Amino acid sequence: MISKVLTQPFRSLGTAAVVLITSALVGCATPPPPHDYTAYRASKPASILVLPPLNQTPDVDATYGVLAQMTLPLAESGYYVLPVSLVDETLRQNGMTSPADVHQIRTAKLNEIFGADAGLYLSVKRYGSVYTVLSSDTVVEVQARLVDLRSGVELWTGSASASSAEQSGGNQGGLVGMLVKAVIDQIVASTTDRSFQIAGITGQRLLTAGRPNGLLYGPRSPNYGKP
Repeated sequence: MISKVLTQPFRSLGTAAVVLITSALVGCATPPPPHDYTAYRASKPASILVLPPLNQTPDVDATYGVLAQMTLPLAESGYYVLPVSLVDETLRQNGMTSPADVHQIRTAKLNEIFGADAGLYLSVKRYGSVYTVLSSDTVVEVQARLVDLRSGVELWTGSASASSAEQSGGNQGGLVGMLVKAVIDQIVASTTDRSFQIAGITGQRLLTAGRPNGLLYGPRSPNYGKP
């Protein structure tokens, strides 16, 4: 009888702990609040100027590696995208060679020079391979802001990432297999531009219209105007 009385509080405590853990897990799984598209829909951008991305990584190839992968998903989403090479040359002729300086140009001035409705401001958070004893993964993470160049109003923000680890077949072969795979991955990463390929996946996830809280379809898309 005494043991039953003594164990009862512990059972209650255990039940409470399970409830708390379950609540925490449910809270973690709660999706982010829906994006407010009011300004986006009112702006109705048809053309987009992609600015050179800010590089917040140690990899010097990050800016142009990411920039080269952004045009296709935007075009497929129904927008006219100003040619990257033309934009880059125009900026250079005006003495703007640093992405940080380009991002400081007034939106009205960018609209005057390029005639685009909106500007896409990108920031590269991670770009390149991360090496450990048992693995070698290539990761690219990018944040984006879409701004109306006519009014300066922010229309949309988003972020996306991709990793070569997503394509891994798991830890088959035990420790030896993991070591061999790590060596092979390092060789592949050093002899091919894997970061550029992963940047393409990141770009698709970030800028493909129709995703939850993603970009809206542009006027060149048959899905334009659909919720």
